[in-house]
Amino acid sequence: MEIWPEKINLRSDVVTLPTPEMLEAIRTAPMGDDNRQEDPTTNELEAMAAAMLGKEAALLVLSGTMGNLVGMLCQTQPGQEVLLEEGAHIFTSEQGGAARIAGLMVSRVRGSMGYPAPEDVEAAIRPTDNVHTPQTGLICLENTHNRAGGTVITTEQITAVCDVAHRYHIPVHLDGARIFNAAMALGVEARELVRDVDTVTFCLSKGLSCPVGALLAGTREAMARARRLRKLIGGTLRQAAVIAAPGIVALKTMIHRLKEDHANARRLAEGLVNIDALEIDMKAVQTNMVFADTSRLRFGAAELNRRLGRYNVEVLVGSPTRIRMVTHRHITPEQVDHVIEAFTEVLRRA
Repeated sequence: MEIWPEKINLRSDVVTLPTPEMLEAIRTAPMGDDNRQEDPTTNELEAMAAAMLGKEAALLVLSGTMGNLVGMLCQTQPGQEVLLEEGAHIFTSEQGGAARIAGLMVSRVRGSMGYPAPEDVEAAIRPTDNVHTPQTGLICLENTHNRAGGTVITTEQITAVCDVAHRYHIPVHLDGARIFNAAMALGVEARELVRDVDTVTFCLSKGLSCPVGALLAGTREAMARARRLRKLIGGTLRQAAVIAAPGIVALKTMIHRLKEDHANARRLAEGLVNIDALEIDMKAVQTNMVFADTSRLRFGAAELNRRLGRYNVEVLVGSPTRIRMVTHRHITPEQVDHVIEAFTEVLRRA
């Protein structure tokens, strides 16, 4: 088979590059000192994000990890406990910031496709009259859920967990790094999905194609605390327009095209699912991610990725027997077909 002329990078949607319109917006954006809330472009982005999510205010941060950490810090006290679904990105991939920086105990709740059932969440909430245990201070959800396969959580599911949490006067934070992927997959507005959560983070730098940045949204009071805490962890921004300007372009132009990424992920999964050496859970292929189990192979996932590299295809090796492929705006249907051919050829030779 022919080798694709340039690398087809399926490791993540964080490899997306800014559009020409974003680069021009960076060049021409009005600037000021965001630390004093005097950067007009950043103020515009934060107001736009808050309105899109139906929240009172928003805060620009450098990454989704920073947004999640500040979201936890502004709603908890050290020594409290945060409840997370067992595979949550906050637990698996954010260096334990909840414990090291926020001073929180972490307790995990088993989920199904990334969603912890309300009754299991309620069972994990600590009783307030037990002097031996930490108090539950926050519940976190993730939508889309990365390790579950890019799976989505519906408005009804989120509301059910929020109802439990709020009954116990516990706030809910949503790691919505890819919340617009979830919204497009479900055919709803993002503001509907986050209606009942107290704070939400989303990333600009993944499928929305910005070079850097994320936003945290919630009440004005929570965002005022968050702004102080952002400074505490070294996140003060000055002429932040260089980050905010492409974010404005992204929110205006990049959300609805995420459906193309979902279609390409489905095309990829359907092309790979019948290869005997791979195991793909098609129920989990809901947005722009495809996970494949490679345990049937006589060699590991890393070696599979190396062999795919001969055809200019690169995937993410998540474990010795698991790979992840993420579609994004630089991946075309023709490239997807080439990837399927590359897998077929590599595994035929194996």
